[in-house]
Amino acid sequence: MSKLLNTVNQRTQLAGENRLELLLFRLEDKQLYGINVFKVKKIITCPALNEMPHRHPIALGVANTMDGPLPILDLKLAIGHGASEKVRGNSVIVAEYNRKMQGFLVHKVEHIINIEWSEIHPPPRSVGKEHYLTAISKYGDEIIEIIDVEKIIAEIMPFNETVNNPLTEALDSAYEKQNEEGSAPNKNVLVVDDSVVARNQIKRCLEAVGFTCTLLKNGLEAYQHLEEITVSGKHPNDEYLMMISDIEMPEMDGYTLTRRVKENPDMKDLYTLLHTSLSGVFNKAMVEKVGADDFIAKFDANELANAVLERLKPSSAA
Repeated sequence: MSKLLNTVNQRTQLAGENRLELLLFRLEDKQLYGINVFKVKKIITCPALNEMPHRHPIALGVANTMDGPLPILDLKLAIGHGASEKVRGNSVIVAEYNRKMQGFLVHKVEHIINIEWSEIHPPPRSVGKEHYLTAISKYGDEIIEIIDVEKIIAEIMPFNETVNNPLTEALDSAYEKQNEEGSAPNKNVLVVDDSVVARNQIKRCLEAVGFTCTLLKNGLEAYQHLEEITVSGKHPNDEYLMMISDIEMPEMDGYTLTRRVKENPDMKDLYTLLHTSLSGVFNKAMVEKVGADDFIAKFDANELANAVLERLKPSSAA
């Protein structure tokens, strides 16, 4: 399986082309699941685990690896399908989410497929609200379920969403300047993310420092929304201070959304911040390739709040 991953760093040319590669796996059942290859660091056989005191039931234990202690999570139990019958000897997908490494216990890792984001769709409404899917797709005659890993991690290792330093000086300076000009500061932010957990995290973070948010679920929905604004004769900057976009989204990814916005003369001035858990493989070259104005790895409430507050400074507003 290591051969499947030894060329991951060569796959970054997919950025901005609305394509991705999925690592397919199973969880002791017939269902096929997928995870973005960009998230995966390596695949190992589950070793002996050390018990963790007061552990969450999903956390099986900690493995001692060459890279240090690695928490191992039972992915089957996490999505409500019962505990894995076998642990030792099963496969572990080692991945980076939100600046931390985790190991996800799975039954069997299969192979990698190359697919277009347009072939990945939001979960059907029939699954209800209490589910762990962020998207679905097809491979042959099988349905691929893409799990909302951020939701799982947030449940067992909640993020610190407290904003310690709201940069009140930046706010006061911006308000004073704009009040002198007889205009109120634009404090509405367009937030684009397919994970309901991530959308709500960003919303709570920004509302804590006085902003309002418009929440959308994917890049296609966001681009169509911006098109409607321009068709009405307005500019996106009339409606929004900036756009914060995830990268991994069904229908249209954040890379493609950013590139299309920056290529559109009626939208290109909209400040765009990419905000994603793809921190382990993301680099400055990708930001420049699609024309994004900035990038922040998920999830640091202070870092995100500060980045948005910076947009209210007189120099930024100009």
